[in-house]
Amino acid sequence: ASDIGLRALPDAPVHIVPGRAAYVGGDITSDILLSGMHTSDELALLIDVGTNGEVVLGGKDWIVGCSTSAGPAFEGGEVSCGMRAMTGAIDKVCISEREISISTIGNAKPRGICGSGLIDLIAQMFLHGYLDKKGRINASHAERVRASGEGMEFIVNRPNGSRPIAVSDDDIASVIRTKAAIYAGCSVLLQSVDKRFTDLDKVYIAGGFGSYINIENAQTIGLLPDIPRGKFKLLGNGSLGGARLCLQSQTMRAEAFDIYSMMTYLDLSSSKEFFDQYS
Repeated sequence: ASDIGLRALPDAPVHIVPGRAAYVGGDITSDILLSGMHTSDELALLIDVGTNGEVVLGGKDWIVGCSTSAGPAFEGGEVSCGMRAMTGAIDKVCISEREISISTIGNAKPRGICGSGLIDLIAQMFLHGYLDKKGRINASHAERVRASGEGMEFIVNRPNGSRPIAVSDDDIASVIRTKAAIYAGCSVLLQSVDKRFTDLDKVYIAGGFGSYINIENAQTIGLLPDIPRGKFKLLGNGSLGGARLCLQSQTMRAEAFDIYSMMTYLDLSSSKEFFDQYS
């Protein structure tokens, strides 16, 4: 550890979880290790929602993975009131005919909105007529909608003494691009091995907000495939979970290298099918 500047335990060995490719790194190997999909007879899909949306498909006999340039919308980037999943972030949203109910991480004063909250918000806006099918805000709802420098914006919350927390047409467009890239990556990966979404036995969701995502709302906006919700399993931060296993067990470290060795990388940057589906 001292060789790389870690001073807490200077004589401790440092283990690196191997990554398959430049954009499918050790974090994804850790996700797979934690999920256990590499030891299962079931056909599983693993989605790690981050700045790059990584997708992995397979089971105990083979694994194929890819990375999509999803963008940082679900991590708070490119969204005017976006933030990471931390204290004060709006993580859940529900819209009824008369009001909007929200919850925040730590039950703190709202400071912004994180990935799971964005998914809820946009799905609920669409279902209640605040968005059209192109993802543009409906200007007729005057009580929640106003004009801004970025087109129309929808007000989510008005904290006392602070500027309103709102999402604009541009914010929603960023989310649409992000979810489209992730879904297209999943679809092309399945097609590459002649499989369909209906063939899946399990879908693992990993990432910083992988414990909070509402599956139904994620399906509503087209982020996740419309298959039975019982097939989904939320891993939470699988990268940290898998790293913890590697710290605790030499056997797990060996399994991480087995995962690395058996994974095939699919490069989507040169895939016409991916860009067609993304569009």
